[in-house]
Amino acid sequence: MPHPDWRNDRIGTALRGENPTVLRRLSAGFAVIGDVQFLPGYSVLLTEQPGAERLSDLPRPRRLAYLSDLDRLAEAVERACRAADPAFRRVNIEILGNKDPFLHTHVWPRYDWEPAHLVQRPVWDHPRENWSDPHHALGPAHDPLRAAIAAELDALAVA
Repeated sequence: MPHPDWRNDRIGTALRGENPTVLRRLSAGFAVIGDVQFLPGYSVLLTEQPGAERLSDLPRPRRLAYLSDLDRLAEAVERACRAADPAFRRVNIEILGNKDPFLHTHVWPRYDWEPAHLVQRPVWDHPRENWSDPHHALGPAHDPLRAAIAAELDALAVA
């Protein structure tokens, strides 16, 4: 059962199995589906290390494991989104940490159907309301894509 305040402690709740967005636990982090899905398939890699705010906070072996997990998540998102939508273009990968003070990496699928003035711009140029519009909130409609990303993560683990 998800912890009622899981958004306030994404890493702790993931470690305790209470974060409902977790797709898979990887070697150095958690692959999670994004809370918003205005770009379907948006996912995030969370560090498994509480207190790590930036990549350089991890010892080099954990840092390399985290980056390997990122490679796996980005490829899984690419494969799943390409199969789900022929307008899939690419993924954008960003480590920002300006708002949430813990190490996490955004994996944004990008699509040809995005407005022409945004398709070649950073995701953050999309309208602010996309982040709060209930129509874009993660929900049951996203279960097929969520399952496809998880399946690709599994396939890449054995590849």
